[in-house]
Amino acid sequence: MQKLRFALIGCGRISKNHITAMAVNADAVELVALCDPIETNAKKQADSYLEQSGKTAPIYADYKKALDELDIDACAIATESGYHAEIALYCIRKGKHVLIEKPMALSTKDAEQMIAEAKAHGVKLGVCHQNRFNAPIQELRKALDAGRFGKLVNGTARILWNRSMPYYQQAPWRGTWAQDGGTLMNQCIHNIDLLQWSMGGEPDTVMAMTGNYIRDIQAEDFGAILIRFKNGAIGIVEGTACVYPKNLEETLSVFGETGTAVIGGLAVNRVETWNFAEPAPQDQEVAALAGTDPKDVYGSGHNLLYADYANAVQTDTAPLISGEEGIKGMKIILAAYKSQKTGQPVQYDTLEFSSLEMSTSDIKQ
Repeated sequence: MQKLRFALIGCGRISKNHITAMAVNADAVELVALCDPIETNAKKQADSYLEQSGKTAPIYADYKKALDELDIDACAIATESGYHAEIALYCIRKGKHVLIEKPMALSTKDAEQMIAEAKAHGVKLGVCHQNRFNAPIQELRKALDAGRFGKLVNGTARILWNRSMPYYQQAPWRGTWAQDGGTLMNQCIHNIDLLQWSMGGEPDTVMAMTGNYIRDIQAEDFGAILIRFKNGAIGIVEGTACVYPKNLEETLSVFGETGTAVIGGLAVNRVETWNFAEPAPQDQEVAALAGTDPKDVYGSGHNLLYADYANAVQTDTAPLISGEEGIKGMKIILAAYKSQKTGQPVQYDTLEFSSLEMSTSDIKQ
């Protein structure tokens, strides 16, 4: 099959994972453009791609010019979160497939429009929730699909990390309502995605309390969320950027009538607990998994995510994290923001909300 020709739009902090994923999947994808208004950022990733793949790709300050001048099949969008929807919609309307970093947007309206227009233009919309491809998470999903937990009772997502003020000061968009949101939207969304995926993926009601305690940013540096799912199970989220002095853990726990599983470590990549009423051959596979953390909190899931996405485009099937899947974690967080703003529980299905509806007074202690 012909390789999927990618333009990478945005060459900041996370872009190195996209570069490596394209190089690893060289049989299926090819990088043909790097787009960033800051040339040094694009040059750094261009050099990295050359080193890893032996191939070069041109640099563009304006992604629109790249789309006009080059033969591009798909766009990987890794810009500030506040620009995701605008860029994605432009690319979709140009007939390009889109693989977008989390969160896919900062408003329910934008995310829903992206999903609708991708369908209308016949292109694939994928969202980068790469932790779904972590080996322990894949085993957890198999156990859930096999019914090994019995009736689900509750699940917890704990993201106990540190993001210091120098981190926020590196880029003025970080921690802002217009471009980022707080720790729930930036650092915690991956585990929130895993929680809703594990609990059945159909939230009913969301309640939250959030605050800004230490970091001098607009949005929250700590948040706690309660989610009741339509199947009756309850999800609990504890997310913080304030752990002293460094990242402590990112853990997903699932509790059911006949099973308990805890996947932890620094980035939900290590099996901590695996107990079921009935043994299964899967248990030996889980026991054989390496018990070490990835080199960084991003892990290596982008490599498998790109393979899955390229296959979805080539076979005209849905990627594992489609737009319909990618919106769920984002929508839970927006519901949490609305709950913090109003002091009331929020109905997930009818939610219409944007981070721009929040203000400093809604969050500050």
